[in-house]
Amino acid sequence: MQLAELLKDWPCTVKGGSIRIEVLGIEDYAQHVKEGDLFIVRKGANDDGFKYVEIAIQNGAIGVVIEDEKLLDKVSLPVPVIWVPNCMKFMSYSAAKLNRFPAEAMQVIAITGTNGKTTVSHFIGQILNTLHKKVMVIGTNGVFINGKEVNLEYEHLTTLQPKHLHKIFRYGVSQGVQYAVLEASSMGLAKHRLDDCSINIGVFLNLAEDHIEDHGSFEKYKSAKQILSTLSEKLVLNGDDSFCRTVGLQAKKPKVYCGLGNRVDYQLQLLADGNNSSTVCLQSKKGQKVFTLPFVGDHHLQNSIAAITTVSELGFDIEEVCYAAESLSLPKGRLQYIKNNLNLDIYIDYAHTEAALRAVLQTLKKTTKRNLIVLFSCGGDRDKHKRIKMGAVASKYADMIYLTTDNPRSEDPEVINSQIAAGFLSTQKYETILNRGEAITKAILSAKEGDTILIAGKGHEDTQTIGKTQIRFSDIEFVQSVLESKLNQG
Repeated sequence: MQLAELLKDWPCTVKGGSIRIEVLGIEDYAQHVKEGDLFIVRKGANDDGFKYVEIAIQNGAIGVVIEDEKLLDKVSLPVPVIWVPNCMKFMSYSAAKLNRFPAEAMQVIAITGTNGKTTVSHFIGQILNTLHKKVMVIGTNGVFINGKEVNLEYEHLTTLQPKHLHKIFRYGVSQGVQYAVLEASSMGLAKHRLDDCSINIGVFLNLAEDHIEDHGSFEKYKSAKQILSTLSEKLVLNGDDSFCRTVGLQAKKPKVYCGLGNRVDYQLQLLADGNNSSTVCLQSKKGQKVFTLPFVGDHHLQNSIAAITTVSELGFDIEEVCYAAESLSLPKGRLQYIKNNLNLDIYIDYAHTEAALRAVLQTLKKTTKRNLIVLFSCGGDRDKHKRIKMGAVASKYADMIYLTTDNPRSEDPEVINSQIAAGFLSTQKYETILNRGEAITKAILSAKEGDTILIAGKGHEDTQTIGKTQIRFSDIEFVQSVLESKLNQG
């Protein structure tokens, strides 16, 4: 596509060079620019992309896009310099246009919430698969088509950069994908990554304190989440969450409420729960249905009703949707059970907020046969206010706690853990082992038959960031290696 065509419907001012040149791609990292790319200058929290313009041009950039209008008169470059009011918005639009707006060829569902985005997106994908629809799920765990991970080139973020997202959409369309399910993070929404995704249904799950440092305040975090309501044609809202109710009151568009409580359009009532399943009754405008979900715990029921409601609102028969929901399974790293011969219940979960940790521990407390052992920490350079709260939640349910490292980044892990421990009950038994592998080994080998172990915080992740170094570390793989070593030792 020619640069002139790309810019045709966008407010801009162009200085120098020719706009009758072919644009092959969009890139905002100068080091990644390839011949024919248009370089988008972004200002990050700690850096200014304009410093790297020369590198971008050396690598083959055919134009430079800026949003600081004063620079137009100050720079002289061998390629066109294009001023736009907002580089992030332009990056979203241009990536979509270069790929011929592929989202318009699918039904797009975007899910936001502090907790549950990954689980609900995969639940929706699984239900649609069972209903014989081809679906792509994009989010924290990767990119999946019909439940199988697809190896594509992209920066691993909860909500992908537009330069990658629309290429992946185009690939999905080429593979016959009919539905795309996305996780919509607060940062992704605030940075306009989903502005040109033709979202058919926006799903709101919940809101709790998280990412406050990223946004500057809790109010700004809330405002970022609410952007999804302006981008979506229809809304599915958790009627049990006050924030979601507020979004519904403010949004002037079609909407439905779902949840476990009253005053909702789709209500899921728990009739009976066993060790690993829940018999439930769905009451909805489309009828009533009794069926069984393969989970226990309110947060699993909340995630299930959100997925069921969303697929129903896509136009599917509610009985068929409920039947499909009976076969749901949790995605990788979400209360993932690790089989073993030690008669231990070992779970790995991504819970890294107060609300998520509470939900998981409430569920495990109901099913644990003996002691509940919890291993976790908190990430460094992030949301320090939540540490003492997570400590208090863990101490309320855990018989034993192992404090270790999450992704401490530039912070001292001893300081992080002392802030967590400030929330513990005075009687709480705990031990601090900073090496995560050693902590996991101690937790497993010290446990007794019938104990439940929760290893929380990192879930599916396979790296750990300590200082500026990223090392390979997977809770899932490490637990399996400890179990295998124990088995070989007899």
